[in-house]
Amino acid sequence: MSESMLKMWISLAGMGLLIVAIGLILLSRHKLKGIISVFVSLLAYVSLFLGGIIILYIVFSGPTI
Repeated sequence: MSESMLKMWISLAGMGLLIVAIGLILLSRHKLKGIISVFVSLLAYVSLFLGGIIILYIVFSGPTI
């Protein structure tokens, strides 16, 4: 697998984590209550952070040939 294809799959995983974070944050704020809401929010913010780090890595790693 070439470096370009590997970066594509990594960026898709990052975008997927960001989408999961959006869904989990909306779920925890509107549908859940109590300790479950806190747990889901924590999971959402961790996935948001990881997705952001992955996207930043892909953007700042530069172009591939």
